[in-house]
Amino acid sequence: MLGSMDIVAFVPTRNRQKARPYYEKTLGLSFVSDDQFALVFDANGIMVRVVDVSTVPGFEPAPFTILGWSVGDIGKTVKGLGKKGVKFERYPGMQQDQIGVWTSPSGAKVAWFKDPDGNVLSVTES
Repeated sequence: MLGSMDIVAFVPTRNRQKARPYYEKTLGLSFVSDDQFALVFDANGIMVRVVDVSTVPGFEPAPFTILGWSVGDIGKTVKGLGKKGVKFERYPGMQQDQIGVWTSPSGAKVAWFKDPDGNVLSVTES
């Protein structure tokens, strides 16, 4: 039933003023609108709603990936994001290369980073 419908992604933010330039300028998503509930971006045809959770008591970002992108060249992507100030995460027990890329048992390559709210995002080359 929903398999042929468009997906809408949701990302929480406690600070819209930091989130907008990060998602728009740093990550390169196209800004669509700003309403009282969320900043809306277009990510290659997928709507990403960066939802204002500043009034949610005790909100904490999830400790796992909540949004990720499939990329053609992870090395180029990681280096490009690094030039824009993105810091890549390192996780104990995971063999990550010098730029923070982990190669999974299937051969997929993954690198993780956090947005200004501490949400874990990723890029993956399959």
